Amino acid sequence: MAPLTPDITRARRLVIKIGSALLVDRKSGLKTDWLKALAEDVVATKARGTDVIIVSSGSIALGRGVLGLPAGTLSLEQSQAAAAVGQIRLARAYEEVLAQHGLTTAQILVTLEDTEDRRRYLNSRATMETLLGLGVVPIVNENDTVATDEIRFGDNDRLAAQISVTIGADQLVLLSDVDGFYSANPAVEPDARRFDLVERITPEIEAMAGDPVSEHSKGGMKTKLIAAKTAVAGGCAMAIMKGSIDCPITALAAGAPCTWFLAQADPQVARKRWIAAMKPRGRLQVDAGAVTALRAGKSLLPAGVVHVSGDFERGDPVAIAGPAGEALGQGLVRYTCVEAKAIAGHHSGDIAQILGYAGRAALIHRDDMVV
Repeated sequence: MAPLTPDITRARRLVIKIGSALLVDRKSGLKTDWLKALAEDVVATKARGTDVIIVSSGSIALGRGVLGLPAGTLSLEQSQAAAAVGQIRLARAYEEVLAQHGLTTAQILVTLEDTEDRRRYLNSRATMETLLGLGVVPIVNENDTVATDEIRFGDNDRLAAQISVTIGADQLVLLSDVDGFYSANPAVEPDARRFDLVERITPEIEAMAGDPVSEHSKGGMKTKLIAAKTAVAGGCAMAIMKGSIDCPITALAAGAPCTWFLAQADPQVARKRWIAAMKPRGRLQVDAGAVTALRAGKSLLPAGVVHVSGDFERGDPVAIAGPAGEALGQGLVRYTCVEAKAIAGHHSGDIAQILGYAGRAALIHRDDMVV
């Protein structure tokens, strides 16, 4: 039985990645009309009940035009200066076009370090979850003003894939300057064949990837395949399509040419497997009431914890044990071992008084737990 192609209209949580060449013209600057059409896409997508996150390039391209920097490769310092100037303009552009439809935007700037450090990862995930719960459209970009070559994603294709996994998106669309993944570079080889569906990324598929074809683009097909591998492993299907048309998401729903990479699992299942595979740094023993709550799909609150052991920091994996010491599961803890010992057995409303600051209600949130 042939696998089903993902349906963009059924996405629960959608990440849209936008390349610089789609947003910025080297001579005229921001492509306002295209951005307004994209805003219509976002409105229509959210009207279906889908959360939308935008990962957008363009800050450096906008900033270099304002600063009058020369064409060609910029130094790290020039790129950071251009990003500093361009970021504020990029955020304002999204704010203005989406506000016309009654949508609120938020700017989130991240670096590779933010996704590799478990504490920063949990912080960014919690922030984005809260924003999405409030109906906000997060606009995410790499923080080019502070990132150095050693701590950079280097392209927003991979950043978009990592964001997709972080927030449990089930679909990611890379709006590109090509209409999908080809057996060879179609600009060089006219006989190259576009794949409508890629079930698995094999070595043969990887060997077909080419290089960027746009002066603004840092992410060629090689980086898109790296992004696809990250996304599908995290339970997120990914599409590559030509984004220069008006309302590309609407066009995708209507059958526009593209390549879909199939997810290897449900995003929540993939996340649970990732958590379960970690080596625990500590142990939380809970009472019978907490066992019942956990098995009912609830978060672990401090009141249900009777003993804390181990040396762990916020974001570390910890084991969860029942009253008799039996293994129940594990999760990513939201407090350090010292803080956990202080609030164990207490109600969540007492956390601020005990620790001296308002913390999170749960020791381990249900989304960060395998039982």
